[in-house]
Amino acid sequence: MKTIYWRPHRVSRTVLILICGFSLVGLAAVEVFKTREQDPWHAEKLAAARQARDAMEIIKTERLNRGIEIDPETDPVESGMIGTLMTVVTSDPGSLPAKQTTANPNWAAVLVHMLKRAGVKPGDRVAVGLSGSFPCLNICTFAAVQALQLEPIIIASAAASQWGANDPNFLWLDMEKVLQDDRVFPFRSVAASVGGIEDRGLGMSNEGRDLLIASIQKHKLTLIKAKTFAESLQQRMSIYKEKAAGKPIKAYINVGGGTVSVGTRVGKKMFKPGLTLRPPPGAAMVDSVMTRFALEDVPVIHLVQIEELATRYGLPVTPAQMPTVGEGRTFYKESYNRGLAGIVLMLVCASLYGFVRTGWGFSLLQGRSRSSHDAPPEPMV
Repeated sequence: MKTIYWRPHRVSRTVLILICGFSLVGLAAVEVFKTREQDPWHAEKLAAARQARDAMEIIKTERLNRGIEIDPETDPVESGMIGTLMTVVTSDPGSLPAKQTTANPNWAAVLVHMLKRAGVKPGDRVAVGLSGSFPCLNICTFAAVQALQLEPIIIASAAASQWGANDPNFLWLDMEKVLQDDRVFPFRSVAASVGGIEDRGLGMSNEGRDLLIASIQKHKLTLIKAKTFAESLQQRMSIYKEKAAGKPIKAYINVGGGTVSVGTRVGKKMFKPGLTLRPPPGAAMVDSVMTRFALEDVPVIHLVQIEELATRYGLPVTPAQMPTVGEGRTFYKESYNRGLAGIVLMLVCASLYGFVRTGWGFSLLQGRSRSSHDAPPEPMV
């Protein structure tokens, strides 16, 4: 037996346009009115961002107390974390917009997100490679590590690129000592190198290198003083292994583009910014701290290409004012409103059924009932 379906003799083009328009409006509504839920690690992210904010305020106050002025043109949010163009301890060229973008305590929440995705747990040991080039990111790394109750093993480079912690009277090593003395963080670097090209400050003046070495010695840190790239790399790995005391290192965090930490230019391009859970193809061809950890299946967090990372996590690029703690997509996750989507879908289906499969929609739109001379419904078999 064949089933017979019926439809109106004709469907108005106006009706179809109206249904299409309603569908587009419904789609736009579903896209706009999304639901926002707190991230599963919301509490840890807030705690880390608040601590980073407090730490930045302490550094800013200490900087002003030392008579180092803040330039509102280069540091529009007046964070006190932006250095100058050139000093005797400046190691490399640097991007001012990148440094300005890091002046945001919510980077600590980004670090928490990456570390949780890396699978770390309270009490785990993590290796950290810092650079004086990004003091804000260094602070945010400290804040994230403390919020997650991790045990860091930190090695720093004393020098800084342009606009970083490159004031000879207030280097990154001075900053982290202030934060430890003020009991903001219970840890700091255990060792440091001069930094810069080849991790030995090549191209810097003797005065600049001497100032950096003096700072390392003043803070009683292990001085990484090697004659070659390979020797510096081996010293760093030996320190990490020694301080780990037999416990596995669960993640490696690299801040900046230090040659020994990242490798050559090829190595810098090989690892994408952010979290890397598996070594990229060809990693064994480039020797560096990062590749050695990656080849041991240790998750690697690579903090470079700052503007790209900021966009990815919903942080402002070169903010005009200091961002408020809790701003950024990393604190929340957006999802479609299933209830709204269901209502829109049902209304669209009802409209199609009413106007296409039956005659009531057509009659309603015409404002009258079918007249006697209207063509009868056309059978569809």
